[in-house]
Amino acid sequence: MPTPSRNEQSTIAVLDVGKTNVKLNAVTADGVVLETLSIANPVLPGPPWRHHDLGAIGEWVFSGLGQLARRHPFSAFVASGHGSGGVLVGDDPERGDGTALPMIDYEQPLPEAIKAGYAPLSGSFFDRGSATMHAATHQARQLYWMQECEPEAFSRARWYLGLPQYWAWRLSGAAAAEASLLGAQSHLWNVAERHFAPIVEARGWSRLMPPFADAWQDLGRVSAGLARRYGFPQELRILVGAHDSSLNHYRYHAAGLREFTVISTGTWIVGFSGQTSLDRLDEDRGMTLNSDVFGKPLGGVLTMGGREFSHVAGHEPPDGPVPEQAVLRLIAGRTMALPSFGDDNGLFPGSARYGHIIGPRPETAMERKALALIYCALLTAECVEALGAGPLVVLDGSFLRDPLYARLVAALLPGRQVRFNLDAYGVASGAALLAGQCTRTRPAPLSLAEATDVASLTTAISDYAAEWRATARRQAEPVFH
Repeated sequence: MPTPSRNEQSTIAVLDVGKTNVKLNAVTADGVVLETLSIANPVLPGPPWRHHDLGAIGEWVFSGLGQLARRHPFSAFVASGHGSGGVLVGDDPERGDGTALPMIDYEQPLPEAIKAGYAPLSGSFFDRGSATMHAATHQARQLYWMQECEPEAFSRARWYLGLPQYWAWRLSGAAAAEASLLGAQSHLWNVAERHFAPIVEARGWSRLMPPFADAWQDLGRVSAGLARRYGFPQELRILVGAHDSSLNHYRYHAAGLREFTVISTGTWIVGFSGQTSLDRLDEDRGMTLNSDVFGKPLGGVLTMGGREFSHVAGHEPPDGPVPEQAVLRLIAGRTMALPSFGDDNGLFPGSARYGHIIGPRPETAMERKALALIYCALLTAECVEALGAGPLVVLDGSFLRDPLYARLVAALLPGRQVRFNLDAYGVASGAALLAGQCTRTRPAPLSLAEATDVASLTTAISDYAAEWRATARRQAEPVFH
């Protein structure tokens, strides 16, 4: 574990806005989390659509910031957010929650007319950065929906802001656009050519796009009114902020790593590599073109690993680590979970909702959990192989709670160096490290462990993995349970 910085004046307030939870962190300039407050991210049913309760979240954020400021001398605030989150706002950040229309919940199903009308406007793969995904995932599609269904309110809007930049605007009054957030499957920004996608001009959205700024840029000090009302320092600097997974990638860059692939696990398995060639990207296999915080292309891959794990393991898997013997029994018996159990194809086109288990059925709840772990390790290895570049693979995220996960991935990737990071706060750490981007004189501290003792697993899983891969890549067929 890195040692926290002793420079108390360099403590950073980090807001991490996820789809399910919102976290407010006190983090040292070296990226060590000192304290965290957390709340569920509330969603309201509508009208006009299911939307996030930004009013309630704002009150919690500002109150929590004041609470943490009494224990930590903050010098700066920075926010991170998921790539499917954007907010259409008016011209006054202190008028209610500042919005011109409610922020769409990206898992809200789309009206058929919106889905059909958007499709021909969405542009090329590089304009989108991804395949067109489920529900209201993409910011451009959300804007299209707003404009089609609420034209009057839409016409009165001043800015369209990514989630991190929305919170920066709420606190500072300054509006900015940022490359990594727009480069996270927003369908608004062509990362490869560094210009807005054609839909922006075609729909008249250029007026809504604020000037670009770097993720670490200082937008100014916090609003004096907010500082007085909630009790945080009036000299607090507000930074632009960035996309959550891009910040996690930046955390390793700031630590001095180069030519690496990072795989983060949770609800999604997210893979990034700055060395993946653009012609390798295949939108039909869950691959994406993202942007790092410097605006440079990041080859990406996405699959809903956490939800796939839950489908296989069951709703209440047993506590405790998976025994290696349970894994070896399933491998020896050729019991396999084949993609995909959820609504997302991931790396296997046509597989959504066709997921199933072949071979002898798992006999116990722990065996179901073991099968889920094997399955997600296989998905992880597929993500690495899809990206292709670089000998160093860094794993982080929730799957590492089971010690066997990193060993299974290493066994599946015998030609790679597999390292893992047990720190669960990569996004918050990366966000805090932005504050030192222009002044850092040495690499940020980072503790990586090596996946070891994998020989027995490698021997056991090699043929199994080849058989699984060949079976999974066949055209999916309906399976009735």
